[in-house]
Amino acid sequence: MAGHGISRAAMNGVTPSLRRRMACWLYEGMLMFGVVFIAGYLFGTLSQTRNALDNRHALQGFLFVIFGIYFVWFWARGQTLAMKTWHIRVVDRGGKPITQMRALARYVLSWMWFLPPLAAMAPFQLSGSESAVILTGWVVVWALLSRFQPQRQFWHDVWAGTRLVHFEHAKK
Repeated sequence: MAGHGISRAAMNGVTPSLRRRMACWLYEGMLMFGVVFIAGYLFGTLSQTRNALDNRHALQGFLFVIFGIYFVWFWARGQTLAMKTWHIRVVDRGGKPITQMRALARYVLSWMWFLPPLAAMAPFQLSGSESAVILTGWVVVWALLSRFQPQRQFWHDVWAGTRLVHFEHAKK
């Protein structure tokens, strides 16, 4: 970036492009497979679950809590591993690190990526591919809605009082 006439110091605090934020989002999803695997194994072992469909709702609740712990922990420290890789940091409206309570609010509000289509699909017996198309369509819509926000932030960040910003550590 510095080669394009913009210093690193000037870039810190700028909203990353939608493409970069979505690449980070996809990378985060891949990393979450590991979290799901370990949490699912732990849940299955502790609950003595032999069939994946047994205790399904309890497992979903457990994963919701584990995801919350993961994201709140890392966001309150500024960034997850995926965010660090993509040079993105989460801050409050003033550019300061967020508190655990604000990180928790961001976590709950970030479910806007998934809850609206899941709620809309709940009454119907849709196939996996139909559900995937609807869910993917909503993710695209939700991401593109950030283009209508003056600072180009995702709406759940606006509601949580947080911002995603470009951030690079100074080289030592």
